Order: sequence, then structure tokens, then C-alpha cells
Amino acid sequence: MIKTENLKIFEETIRSALDKISRENIIARIWSKDPSLWKKEGNEISNCLGWLFSPEKISRAFPKIKKFVRQVRQDGYTHALLLGMGGSILAAEVLGSVFQTSESYLDLSILDSTDPAAVLTFKESLDPEKTLFLVSSKSGRTIETTSFFKFFFNWVRETLGESEAGAHFVAITDPGTPLEEMAKRFHFRSLFPGEPDIGGRFSALSLFGLVPSALKGIEIEKLVRGGQEMSSLCRNSIPRNNPGVFLGTILAVLALASKNKATFILSPSLESFASWLEQLLAESTGKDGKGILPVTGEPVSLAETYGSDRFFIFLNLEGDKTHELALKVLKEAKFPLIVISLPDVYGLGSQFFLWQMATSIAGFSLEINPFDQPDVEASKRKTKEILPLLSEVSASAMEKNFRLFLSQAKLGDYIAIQAFLQPSPDIAEALQSLRLRLREKTRLAVTYGFGPRFLHSTGQLHKGDQGNGLFIQLETEDLQDVPIPDQPDSPHSTFSFGLLKRAQAKGDWEALREKGRRAIHFNLGKNALGGLKKLISFI
Repeated sequence: MIKTENLKIFEETIRSALDKISRENIIARIWSKDPSLWKKEGNEISNCLGWLFSPEKISRAFPKIKKFVRQVRQDGYTHALLLGMGGSILAAEVLGSVFQTSESYLDLSILDSTDPAAVLTFKESLDPEKTLFLVSSKSGRTIETTSFFKFFFNWVRETLGESEAGAHFVAITDPGTPLEEMAKRFHFRSLFPGEPDIGGRFSALSLFGLVPSALKGIEIEKLVRGGQEMSSLCRNSIPRNNPGVFLGTILAVLALASKNKATFILSPSLESFASWLEQLLAESTGKDGKGILPVTGEPVSLAETYGSDRFFIFLNLEGDKTHELALKVLKEAKFPLIVISLPDVYGLGSQFFLWQMATSIAGFSLEINPFDQPDVEASKRKTKEILPLLSEVSASAMEKNFRLFLSQAKLGDYIAIQAFLQPSPDIAEALQSLRLRLREKTRLAVTYGFGPRFLHSTGQLHKGDQGNGLFIQLETEDLQDVPIPDQPDSPHSTFSFGLLKRAQAKGDWEALREKGRRAIHFNLGKNALGGLKKLISFI
């Protein structure tokens, strides 16, 4: 299942790492939920290992999920909008992209942007009478998710009436959270309680990933079966024969050898899976001055385009030859390669579990805690501090320093484009062009992410790794802002989505600067696309 190429020079180090895992009985200790395996022992770890058993436990919830989906379809709903951020929604987003909607099931969309235009797009395109809103948050207090809920609940209440509004909402959250309280107060159609000992980015094979998928008509039993099979394989006490342990050890060995830019190349139908992998790896490993940078969505190029800090991971559907030539070229160029084949798209069920185990093992070998995200929380605190004080962000005049900023780049660095812009296809295309021009100019790995989405994934790595990132923060002036109701049942508003987005950008900027990171800010004005084209011309 896992094939490797060009790892011969690392073989002795890999063998030594696997021997340590065997000698210290690590596999058995993981399955006994021993928190002392990872740095920073304590409740943060011991309460985050429930994912090990989620493929088996989740089957108990299938009857409730099926009954819920059946009733929703009978009641005439045609669309589901998933409201959330980060790990609570990423698995559902991946599956929603990979699988087509089955006949008579619900089309599934995701909102994870505080950009006012993104919020308005859904308000203008959805029929509230036929739309089910899934409010998904582990903590039940994520500021973006709460803001989405208050906005859309007000809209549905004003359109359909207060007595009807609650039936259009579903909560997926851990027991005892503020979201659970709101679900009861506003008479939600259904409440799905999460498992408190499963962290958000490890929740793919739990209610967070599977309830939205079932609404789309995905065979969740078949998906989970793959997770169960991988779970069994990952219990193998021989490290080299344990796919999760073997993969995680390779990731750590390469990272410690300064090959820490994990470049993912996927079969076209699996490409969205990279966004889940990006969060899992970046948020889990990017701390204590260490980290594995996932490079996703990057067009394949000539071997000489890539720096020596790269290694490549091919995830292919069996029989797909799309990247066959790229694999051959990179193999001949002696880049380390990991190749994983899936029999079909339902193989993602096994991949979710495989990568969760591999990431946990990588954390052990890197001597970090893969289950916390201290710098993500720091950015959230900054946002909350700034939000009450922020009234206007003045345009930046830093464009003239762009070339000087790029001149700081050196071997082993990477560039991260942080786009607090509307996540539209034309903006994404322009960001990809900027990314490729920067890669061509510097030969560094270049990533981009939309804010605030990336704050819940790569944002941890940006502030927790060894400090070799150069950050380009992009903002725009919103053509139209959207107020956020103070309460779900009242239109009165103190803040807006535009204000929240700017506070998040400012908060992350300050968090980066506090960590001593190299960063530059651009306000692109009211024409974001034109501003991006101008930036590209500077390179």
C-alpha cells in the first residue's frame, strides 16, 4: 500500500527510529492511550486519543443518522449549508467535494469565510425554506461559527417566522458547550453530541465528518469500514509492518534531515483531500521550533524548480496515470518519494485513520505534542482583544518594499500568502499565479490560504515552526459589509463580518510579529483582482 523511493540514504536512520518504537513498546502504549508518549504530558493529550476507537464506536450512531437523513429528505430539504471552521468541517468538505450528491439527497455547501461577500453569496443563492443549516463546532464557541449561526438564524426567522426557524438548524458539538445550549434554546431540529476526547482535526470518522456526508448520500458505512480495516492494520506490533507507524517515522526522519516540505500530488478526483492533510500535518507538527510544511494544490513542474528541502507524496487511485510522468521525473531526480494507492474514493476512510496515526507517530519522533495548538489560540485571543477597538484599517503603503522583502529569502525558507479575501474562483486563480511567479523567482515552496480559514490549519505552523517563513498578508476593502446580529433572535448588531475579518487579520499580524516572523502587508483596495495582478507585476 505504501511504496517508497530514494530513501536509501535514510534507511539506517529509519531503522533506528523503528527499533526505538519497538524497544519502548510504543504501539501498545498508544493503543492503551498512554499520554506520556508525547511531550507536555497532561490532560490535553490524555483527553485527545478517542480517535483511535472512533471507527468502531461511530457505528452505534448510524441508526440515528439514517433516521435523521430520512426525515430531512421527507420534509423537502434540498440543500445543506455547513457552518464552521477548521477541523470540525474539513473532513465533510473533502467528502462533499470528492463524492457526487446521490439522487434526492441534499447538495452540500460549506461556509468558512468571514468575508462579507462570501456570506452574502449564500444568502442570495439559497432558498431558506429548503435549506438545512448545520452548525458545527467542537468547542461550541468558535467566533466565526457563532457569527454565521446568528446571521443565518436571524435571516430564516425573519423570512419563515420564529416558530419555523429552529427546524432548519442542526448542531454538531461536544456536550455542555454554548452551542448545545443554543440548540436547546432555539429548538433545533437535531443535536448530535461529539466525543470530547476527539480533537477537531482528528474527527473525520466521527459525527463531525459523517453527518454532513450522510445528507449528501455518501455510504458512510462503507467509508467507516475502510477506517476499521486501517485501524486493525495499525495495531500490528511490528513497526515496519504497521502502515501508520512506518509512514509517521518516515515523515519525522525526513523533517529532521531538513526535508520538511511535504509536497502532495493527488489524483484529480482526490485533490480536495489535501486540504484536510494540510491542517492535520501543519497544526499537529508546527510547534516548538519544528514542523512539516504541507505544500498542496501546487501544479507539478520541472524537477529543477524544487529546492532540496522537498519530498513528495503521491496519492493515486489505482489505474490513474495522470501523474505517471511526474513520478518518473522526480524519481530520476532522486527526490524522496512516498506513493500510496487507493482502490477507489471510498479508500479515503482508511486514509483518514492512516494519516492520523502517522501524524501521532511523527509527533512522538519529533518530541512534540501533536494534539495541541497553542499559537492558534494566541491568534484567537488577539482577535478578541482587537475586535472591540478596531474601527478602520488604513491602507498600507508597503508595495515599494516588496522586492526588498523577497530579498530576505534563503535556502530552506518558504513563502506563505495569507489572503483575507473573498474565496472566489477568479481570486484563487490570481493567487495561484502569484504563487507560481514567487516559486519561479525564489525556488522556495510557496503556499497560499484564505483567511480566516488558514488560521485554523497552517496558522499554527506559521508561528510555531523554526521561523523560516516569509508571510505576505493581503487584505481588501469590502464593497459591502454585513452586520453580525448580537443575538440569534434579534437583528441588533454591534459588529460586522468585515470588521471581524479585519480584526482576525490584524490579530494574526501581531501574533506573527511577536514571534519574530518576517511579514509584509498589502491592502489591495476595492479591486482585489487588480491589486493581485499589480503584485505579480512587481516580481
